[in-house]
Amino acid sequence: MIHHLSGQIVELTPTHAVVECGGVGYFVHLSLHTSSALAGKTEAKVLIHAVYREDAQLLFGFSEDTERRLFVMLTSVSGVGAQTARMILSGMGPADLVQVITQGDVAALKAVKGIGAKTAQRILVDLQDKMGKDPSFEGGLQSAGGSLAGDTQKESGRRDNTGRTDALAALCNLGFDRKRVDTVIDQLMAEGMTTVEELVRAALKRL
Repeated sequence: MIHHLSGQIVELTPTHAVVECGGVGYFVHLSLHTSSALAGKTEAKVLIHAVYREDAQLLFGFSEDTERRLFVMLTSVSGVGAQTARMILSGMGPADLVQVITQGDVAALKAVKGIGAKTAQRILVDLQDKMGKDPSFEGGLQSAGGSLAGDTQKESGRRDNTGRTDALAALCNLGFDRKRVDTVIDQLMAEGMTTVEELVRAALKRL
């Protein structure tokens, strides 16, 4: 089992990175939160959770242990796969997800593509139980590394056309229809949003 990769970031997009270690390039799936944390870095340590299937061996990467633990908890819930867990963490980030879970916010989870009312309820029940047994989550948001506002201040976003192109690619890679994504991104940019992070997170709530 791969615990982490430490190496050179040779490619980075909002949804994946290629990390080169010892001459081998590893394709790592990322949430928007982790992609933003890696932006501008040429070398990094990326925490890994591997998902092995009959047809694929997938690596999911995280910039912090809290996000990885939340990802593992999410994928343990019936009806929540790795891609859905990544989408949840892309739309919220670890701090906001902890808040959603502790507050029992069903509506916030139902806003994620593919999450219905029953699955949202299962996520809340299962994660509230698991987080309650994990002392590192005591204190809610503080244990998750601060508020979303604090995370956003640290994240660097590329603007204007580059931001639009990267956001479009990220959302299409997550499985959304390109024409619908085009329309939503245009609406968001007309409202003044320009960074990849702003566009993707807002779009995930509208698609």
